Amino acid sequence: MQQALASQHPAQSRLGAVLRVTSGNFLEQFDFFLFGFYASYIGKAFFPTSSEFASLMLTFAVFGAGFLMRPLGAIVLGSYVDRIGRRQGLIVTLGIMACGTVLIAFVPDYSQIGLAAPLLVLLGRLLQGFSAGVELGGVSVYLSEIATPGHKGFYTSWQSASQQVAIVVAAAIGYGIQLWLSPTQIAAWGWRVPFFIGCLIIPLIFLLRGSLQETDAFLARKHRPSLREIFGTIGLHWRTIVAGMFLVSLTTTLFYFITVYTPTFGKSVLHLTAQDSLIVTLCVGLSNFCWLPIGGALSDRIGRKPLLLGISLLALLTAYPVMVWLADAPSFARLLSALLWFSFFFGMYNGAMVAALTEVMPVYVRTVGFSLAFSLATAIFGGLTPAVSTALVEMTHSKSSPAYWLLFAAGSACVATLLLFAPRKQQPADC
Repeated sequence: MQQALASQHPAQSRLGAVLRVTSGNFLEQFDFFLFGFYASYIGKAFFPTSSEFASLMLTFAVFGAGFLMRPLGAIVLGSYVDRIGRRQGLIVTLGIMACGTVLIAFVPDYSQIGLAAPLLVLLGRLLQGFSAGVELGGVSVYLSEIATPGHKGFYTSWQSASQQVAIVVAAAIGYGIQLWLSPTQIAAWGWRVPFFIGCLIIPLIFLLRGSLQETDAFLARKHRPSLREIFGTIGLHWRTIVAGMFLVSLTTTLFYFITVYTPTFGKSVLHLTAQDSLIVTLCVGLSNFCWLPIGGALSDRIGRKPLLLGISLLALLTAYPVMVWLADAPSFARLLSALLWFSFFFGMYNGAMVAALTEVMPVYVRTVGFSLAFSLATAIFGGLTPAVSTALVEMTHSKSSPAYWLLFAAGSACVATLLLFAPRKQQPADC
């Protein structure tokens, strides 16, 4: 039904809707990348200790804490979106996210306000995590409901593609700061500049998202489920949600490894320059942006299962050898080559995965079901990737040890794909 209604709208109108709805994704990922890249500076500003490792782990723990709020945001805000509407829900999530962004940007250092500093940073991350719990799901469902027939994979791929634009912009700003400011200036105040820039673009994103129209698919539904009905449906389909969580595990682990963790990995573990790490991250963002719509479009042609299973198996076979090759002789060229290889995995897999996850969820809880599966995966796999990778390197004294975490995620994704796409597990995609 939704595809027939969506096809009535001109391509220009749908393109405008894609740009407006994904603008919030830009802000979310812009901030998340900055937190990862400037983790060492944030640690010194808000979590000063005698150990650099301890300071970094505290920073990544706060980073991960935001992800633990995602499941709660998925349930609370996802239920709101499924009852009230896609447009209104996306405006509410943007408002909460903006509050967290502003809070992190303007909190004084520990040396100025003491314990209040890390507590306020933690509060900012919790607000961001709460809103992000439904942001990706809300955007993905919106895109799936305005997609033209046979192009759902291509449309939903732009949810993640918009995040890659944020990665590229953030990396470019960070590179400029590395060139224009001294290390002392960056440590003192320069690391905050990109966060201030993020605050400045918030009004524009509100303007863009405020002009969104409700989807025809949602308006066509005569029944709006109550909270009791939503929770009942979630309970009935909990196996689908858990399997969906493991389906997302590979894409979220890869993403946070090649973007958020890479700058710290390059500087602290491989001992490359900050500029090298930023250039690599910028190239990875561009690569992700190219592969995502290709993966989505290819899944529209050959099906979701072959692509998801193929990429999962390829990751299982090659992740460890690639990381060993990188660790044996760390260099800019090797880091770039390794992460572009992982970028190919991420783009192709995620391009198919987002559409697949919208299709396996029951229609009346599509947003909350998608968001809960995605947020659980992000909390357990993606959000913990920087901390787990840092801990693995510290415990094993092996620079290639983060590969174990990637292998676990790839294996989980293989099993989930087989479970979700078994004939008895398939769910109707549309009303």
